[in-house]
Amino acid sequence: MTGHEHSSADDEALVRAAQQGNLGAFEELVARHRDKIYARAFSMMRNEEEALDLSQEAWVKAWQRLAQFQRESSFGTWMTRIVINLCLDQLRKQKRYRTESLEAIDEESGGVERQMPVLTVNPTERLERAELRQRIEIALDQLSYEHRTVLVLHEFEEMEYKEIARVMECSIGTVMSRLFYARRKLAVILSDLKKDEAT
Repeated sequence: MTGHEHSSADDEALVRAAQQGNLGAFEELVARHRDKIYARAFSMMRNEEEALDLSQEAWVKAWQRLAQFQRESSFGTWMTRIVINLCLDQLRKQKRYRTESLEAIDEESGGVERQMPVLTVNPTERLERAELRQRIEIALDQLSYEHRTVLVLHEFEEMEYKEIARVMECSIGTVMSRLFYARRKLAVILSDLKKDEAT
């Protein structure tokens, strides 16, 4: 496989070549997925340096484990799972568990929309979308580790409750509860940010 063939090949062909020891094919996979993997690490860690370190570590692990990749999911999905697990391990090590009293969340916060706002935005309004994404980034910073992680895994990675419970080492009920409060809290923070911008 030449460099030109790499760039026109699909992921599956590149994975097959990389599994046979073709480093060029693996480098093409890295080039294709690097930004997404870094973005996912950053959404979990909220720190550029840590996200960079962990995304690089994920690529090293992927090369080492490539023989184990069975192609049951896409390569991108497989890579995302690797980086998410590394981020979760790192967050556990740092003991960033900021216990939050659920009672402190205002129960009467106006029946805010439970869906993530980003999912309801009209994609043609690109400027508005960019502003909303920026607000969501600010809001994510204000959530606890548990709430942020469960939101990222469910809303952005579309992982099922069962899978989130497994990677976060908690019960499905805990995942559902955290997701409910995380969505609520995020909506409250976003509505506060919008008010601040309007004043």
